[in-house]
Amino acid sequence: MTRYLLATASVHTTAAAADYLADRLTADDEVIVLTVDESGLDARDAGDAANVARSRLLPATVAVVEREGDPTEEIRAVLAERAVDALVLGPRRGDPEAGTGGVADAPGSTVRALLGDAAVPVVVVPVPEL
Repeated sequence: MTRYLLATASVHTTAAAADYLADRLTADDEVIVLTVDESGLDARDAGDAANVARSRLLPATVAVVEREGDPTEEIRAVLAERAVDALVLGPRRGDPEAGTGGVADAPGSTVRALLGDAAVPVVVVPVPEL
């Protein structure tokens, strides 16, 4: 059994993660889908991302965890609370057009904070541009 933590705020990130995990998941695996409600962002995006996860991450067991606050801190908290084998996240907030300084592939601040900090492997899935 492998337990993945998928931190996502968008359907784009969730779909990219589902594509990455498709050939890896078995019925014995679990995917914990973490959505973090940040002030100033549309909460519907996180809800839609959770719905995509429930439908696309089969045959694994999918558990959705909803939090409020800073995404980096909430990801760290869930990693500390649960026995997670791997962290999966997108390169930035989830909007394929939200590059950093015009560079669409640049990782966002959450990814940069977690890459050298997490005690488990971190997989950054590419989110295709629209």
